[in-house]
Amino acid sequence: MNHIEVAVFGGGCFWCTEAVFSRLKGVGSVVPGYAGGKTDNPTYYDVVEGDTGHAEAVKIEFDPNIISFEDLLAVFFGTHDPTTKNRQGNDVGEQYRSVIFYTTDAQKKKAEQIIKETDDAHVYENPVVTEVVPLGKFYEAEEYHKNYYENNKTAPYCSIVIEPKLEKLAKRFKALMNK
Repeated sequence: MNHIEVAVFGGGCFWCTEAVFSRLKGVGSVVPGYAGGKTDNPTYYDVVEGDTGHAEAVKIEFDPNIISFEDLLAVFFGTHDPTTKNRQGNDVGEQYRSVIFYTTDAQKKKAEQIIKETDDAHVYENPVVTEVVPLGKFYEAEEYHKNYYENNKTAPYCSIVIEPKLEKLAKRFKALMNK
């Protein structure tokens, strides 16, 4: 990959988000972690308690010559519910909020534009509540969270929650996926 950019998204459980974005062409790495909070060096257990302000997020390194930030946004909005505040399915709490942590002004503008267009077109029954905020510090999650789906495919959470997201990804975004 020649020119690398970074995108950081929170869209519920980072196990799901990592599994989705790791399947896209032009994506070099997807690292789960925590962002947007007030606690330095949070652990998973700190974040799950819900008082750190952090969201479970993924840091995506991608080659914009292969996949655009706009394509990443399309996948982001198409694989989680951006209309529920602090909730994705049974995962409830501020740590599961829908959030785009932009790393450039161009990312901020594009994210805000897509949200406005989505709301104006009434794509969802309810308005998009996804936050668009600057990325401060990103804290990598503990090692056992990395590649969670790949390492735990038979776990109930993976088959019940992650696999339907991957099916949706394959159905809606096949052209963006690795072969």
